[in-house]
Order: sequence, then C-alpha cells, then structure tokens
Amino acid sequence: MIGFGSYSIMSMPAYEPGPEHFQQFPSNRIIVIHPGSLYIRIGRASDLLPVKQLHCIARKRRHGGKIYRDSFIPPSVPKTKELIEELEECRLQISHTLQTCVQSNGARRYATPPQQIAAFNRRSLPEIVNDGEPWPQVECDIVIGDLVLDIDPELPYNIHFPYRRGDFNIHTEVGGSISSVLNDLYTIWSSIIEYKLGIPLIELIKYRCVLLIPDLYSRSHLKYLMSLLLKDLGFGHCFLVQESVGATFGAGIGSACVVDIGDQKTAISCVEDGISHKTTRLRMDYGAGDVCQALSWMFHKSAFPYKNWNENIPRDVILMRNLYENFCHVNLDVCGPQEKSFLVDHPGDVVNKYTLQVGDECIISPLSMFYTDLLKITGSKSTKIQNRQPSDPEDPFDAEFLRETGRKRETADPTANESQQFEAASEPQPSANQDEDIVVDTLEGGPGDVVALAPGQVLALDAAILQSIDRCPNEELKRKMYSNILIVGGGVKIHGLNLWLQNRLALQIPYTYKTEQLEIVTSPKDIDPASTVWKGAAVMSCLESAIELWINQSEWNRYGLRILRERAPFIW
Repeated sequence: MIGFGSYSIMSMPAYEPGPEHFQQFPSNRIIVIHPGSLYIRIGRASDLLPVKQLHCIARKRRHGGKIYRDSFIPPSVPKTKELIEELEECRLQISHTLQTCVQSNGARRYATPPQQIAAFNRRSLPEIVNDGEPWPQVECDIVIGDLVLDIDPELPYNIHFPYRRGDFNIHTEVGGSISSVLNDLYTIWSSIIEYKLGIPLIELIKYRCVLLIPDLYSRSHLKYLMSLLLKDLGFGHCFLVQESVGATFGAGIGSACVVDIGDQKTAISCVEDGISHKTTRLRMDYGAGDVCQALSWMFHKSAFPYKNWNENIPRDVILMRNLYENFCHVNLDVCGPQEKSFLVDHPGDVVNKYTLQVGDECIISPLSMFYTDLLKITGSKSTKIQNRQPSDPEDPFDAEFLRETGRKRETADPTANESQQFEAASEPQPSANQDEDIVVDTLEGGPGDVVALAPGQVLALDAAILQSIDRCPNEELKRKMYSNILIVGGGVKIHGLNLWLQNRLALQIPYTYKTEQLEIVTSPKDIDPASTVWKGAAVMSCLESAIELWINQSEWNRYGLRILRERAPFIW
C-alpha cells in the first residue's frame, strides 16, 4: 500500500519479466500499426516498408437505408462573396511576397497573370489515349482500402473513414458512433493483417503489436484501442507509442522538435530522449488535403481543362492529390508558365490526356501553410492543445485524484483554525511546471480531452513551431530544439518547403537561442517522410529496453487502464 495524506492507494505489481522476456522476441512476429486520416500503414517490424492502404471501408446499404459518404478530401465550404474576396486577397499577398524574392542568379522573380494562363487552358482539348476499362464487378457487402476506388459511385455503398483530422471520426450520422468507428477499425485492420500480411487472425495470440497514437490523445480512446488490440483482434502483447516519439526513433535523432504534416492535421511536439513534453504539443486542423483544395480552387480560376472534376468523386480526388505531389514545389528559380500533362483514367470512360499550363499556383498552394487564410476554403480551423482529462472509474487513483487530494490536504487541514485555512486558500496555487513533479496534466482548464487554443484562429506553420518551442520548460531545451527540427508526414513531399521554413524561422528565432546551425531534417536516412514514424516504432519495438513496455492480455483483463498508466512510455 502507498500512503498519500489520509488515503491509501493499492499499488500496481512491480514489473517482473516472464521467462519469454529474457530472450529477444523475433521482429517478424511484431506488427506495427500506424493509422492516419487518409492512409493506414501496417507491417512487420522486420519489413523494410509497411503495407499502405486507404484507411477506409465501404459497406453496402440496406434497401432504403440512409446514405452516408465520407469525402476523400476535406470538403470545401460554400464559396460566398466574402470568402472568395478573402481567398483572393490572401493569394495576392503570397504572390506579392514571391515577387519580392530573387532567383539564385540574382534576378527578380516574375509571375504570369492567371488570365494569360486561363486563355491557354481554355484552348486545351483532351486527347484520347485509349479505350478505358469497365468498372470492376463488386459483389462483396464490405470493401476495404484501395479497392474502394473500384466501386462505381452509382452503386449503393456508404463510405467511412474511421479517422478525421487525426482523431476518431465521430459524428451524428449513420456509422458515426464510437462503437461503429471501432467496428470499422477492427474490420479494416484485420482484413489487411489477414490478406496483405498473410497472417490468420487465430495466430495473432503468438504476435505482438505496436500501435502509434497521436501526441494529443484522449485517454478514453486509448482504452478502446487497447481493448481492440488485445481482446478483439487477440494479440498476445501490445504497447502504444506517440507519433512524435516514433519519428525521432525513425530518424535516429535523440531530441527534436517534430513537425508531422499529415493529410488533415499538422502536429508539433518537442521530444527529448524519447519523451514528448506535454506543454509543447500543438495540433492544427490543416494538412495536405486542405492544401490540395486550395490548389484545386486556383486551377479552376485558371480554367482547369478537365472540366468535370468533382471533389465528391474519389478518383478525381486522387488525381488532384497526384497533381499536388507531382507539380507543387517551393523553388524560386521556377518562373513563368509551365506546361504539364496528366491522364484521366476512370473506369467506364475513355482515357484522356490533358495539357495544362500552370503558374505560381504550384508555389502559392504549399505556402498556404504559412498564410492560413487560403485554407479557409475548407472552413474555419483551430489550434488544439492537450488539456486535463476526465477521470475514468477504472483508474480511480489517477492524476485527477492526486490533484484533488493534494489540494484538500493543503487547504483543508482539519487541525488548522479558520484563519490558517483562509491563508492556505489565499496562497497562489503551484505553477504548471511545479505541478508536473507529481505527473499530472499541467495545462489550464477543467477536465476535457483536447481543447482549442484560440477558437476560430489557426497558427501558421512557422508560428506554431515557435510557440511549441517557447513552451519548453527550460532555456537549454529551447536552444536544443531550435537546432533540431524534424519534419515528417505525407504532406511534406514538397521540394524546397524545408528551405522556406528555415528562412522564415531564422528571421524570428529570439537572439538568445540563435545557434550556429538551424537544421531542418525532412528525409533522414533516405526514408520516405510518410513512413518515418512507422519505421521508428518498428525500431523501438526491437530494443532491449522495450521489454518492460509490453502489456499482455491477462494484465489488461485484470488491471485495465491502470496498467496502461503504469506501463505507457509517455507521461499519462
């Protein structure tokens, strides 16, 4: 028993490795799962690269059932006159900024007016390359992953993405309850494990699992995910890793300010020796999908030659994402109109080749992460931080209990007289940093999973990095973070983005923290930035020190959330 004030807490059993722990567990029997809003990556820890699939599921509707289809891209909002004026003002602001820049040869940059580019694109006609294929026959009631793209949009299927903006996709429509989301996750994950990795589900008791979770997490969601892995899927052991920590292991960097640019969220966290500092965690509601929508808007302003493009058609969305990845850059030496071509290959139609002229929109769209008014095309956004979280009846002696009993002990000592009690109540409460010594949530506000920092406002990428580092607990750590900035995620594959960010930060870093080298790493060890986090978790699971992190089925069944608080490799 552990005494605390006048209370006693039943202690968790000390960790004692069983006989199976003394020898290294084979890496080909450890499954690493990294779920995202658009894609999921699953693979063995011994694999060079994970299996990558669309993180979605299509279910055939019952006759007369409700229609529900999640979009493959953050949906654009109605373009009111006010919104169009705002978008245009922001576009011009970025364009004027680019015109003040110089090329590497010292010459001033110039831009081609959108009207001139539009005149070319209006004259551009499609060229038929060959006859297309018919839509594949879909006879299953449930379709998983990339195969969802093969479903004719006219067929009666509902489409669900279990994650949105980096968290559970919970809503009030059909399939939006927590149980529906967990059911979708079970179906998608089990299908990929069984059919892509070739592991029968009945064998999973012999396997272990590492699950990557967001830096800004909800404890209740972690509880559901642990039960999903150990009870429903039936893994023998598992543990959870925060994405930013996985990124540092994947990059082979001990400490870094990790910037994870995903499809629908950008998360920032300062990691030191495998621990993400809670106060530094930020999450912005924008990512590559929102930038794609900004690019689409500018393409259509310049008479995009593929006139039937529709954000509600999954194959059209994938096409625009490919144009974003292939055409967009932040290379100031590229000026004037550029001719590009692309294919539109939809089942049930001929394959058409289009010629498109592009200008500065290929630079302006990725820079929307620094000029966030352009991202209002997908609605208002916010920046979120980790807040104190509500208690769970399964874990009665958590941080909330410590905080409350600590206050009662300080301010309501039964032996003190009234004046002493009044003085105790009047004393300032311990600051956030002092409070952290007893491992409790440190940010302001009452219990609530994740809160918005400034409702209606969203931080630009450089401002968010500066704010995250400024929240570090000491000066030395701030200096260390400014010299090690690691950018990962699928939204970072834009040539020159890291140099633009480096120049923006160099102008804003406080003089005290200026280092000889401001290093921004985007492709450490030549790993695809989208797989760095997955790779890091795979590396981490094979370390000798990971032996103490594994939680098995019997421990989870017996102790539930309490064992996660004691064993998790992050401050609970």
